[in-house]
Amino acid sequence: MSEARYKIVFDGQLMPEMALETVKDNLARLFKSDQSKIDALFSGSPVALKRDLAEAEADKYLAALQKAGALVRKEQDMAVGLSLVDGDDQRPAEPAAQDASGEMECPKCGHRQVKAAECAACGIIVEKYLARQAQLAASAPAAPAAAEQPSPYSTPKAEVGEALPEYGPLKVFTVNGRIGRVRYLGWSAVMTLLFMLLYVPALIAMSVSPVVGGLLLAAVVIAAMVVSVQIGVQRLHDLNWSGWLWLLMLVPVANMVIAILMLVVPGSSEANRYGPPPPPNSTAVKVLAFGWLLLPVIVGILAAIAIPQYQDYVESAQQAEQMLEGMPEYQE
Repeated sequence: MSEARYKIVFDGQLMPEMALETVKDNLARLFKSDQSKIDALFSGSPVALKRDLAEAEADKYLAALQKAGALVRKEQDMAVGLSLVDGDDQRPAEPAAQDASGEMECPKCGHRQVKAAECAACGIIVEKYLARQAQLAASAPAAPAAAEQPSPYSTPKAEVGEALPEYGPLKVFTVNGRIGRVRYLGWSAVMTLLFMLLYVPALIAMSVSPVVGGLLLAAVVIAAMVVSVQIGVQRLHDLNWSGWLWLLMLVPVANMVIAILMLVVPGSSEANRYGPPPPPNSTAVKVLAFGWLLLPVIVGILAAIAIPQYQDYVESAQQAEQMLEGMPEYQE
């Protein structure tokens, strides 16, 4: 008795909390296929992504595709043993796999339908297709036959890749992708320092020409706001939250809550609906982030030291002035 063979079937459904475009991108990377063929898989009709697989191989495909976000299932491939060639230990094969309900499954694309001579999904004549497959198997290793007319429901030809990218790419000026807590602090520190430097020429220009200086200052403020939104949205994506939650930063009290959560709550360790996790933090990012956190502490310590000394200086100056006022030479 031959070993059971399996197929991976997909009918366009997504894993929970996965976005459609993210799943399509993941499948395109896995199959190394173009976007048009991937789009055709989401027609709603069952499509056999891979056929004639051993159970261990089918489980590997199942895990990889589910991780990519596609709600696939493993089914026994009943069409693998079908053939129109009689053998000593074979019966003549039927045109297509059938079940008791009177339905059949297309041996090419896996589409299930009422028993008919032609597949409603890919358009093949079932009997001719099976005869051709048997003929090709009998004549192997003959020259390959002419390519069939491509079907919009044909599955990608490339094998599934090794895995999804372990880490997502880092891009500052975008609302796509993910960044963690430390990188969020580090990038915010760089952004703040950079725009503080840009404020200086804008303020100088304002002292010369209020109109020109005002325009420069407005441009700097708008640019800082745009970059802040982009960084914040990426941080929210790391938490598997919608980027629209950044609008809470404009609401009093709520902005404090969301800001604290963005700094404290860790992101998803695995891929989520916004893509793979960000890469590990570099040393420079860690230095910037923790330096930024320590900045208020450092400023507070310096202020605690400097303010009493300044008050002592003011009091000494006032006493000296009072003493001078009491001297006759000073009064004359």
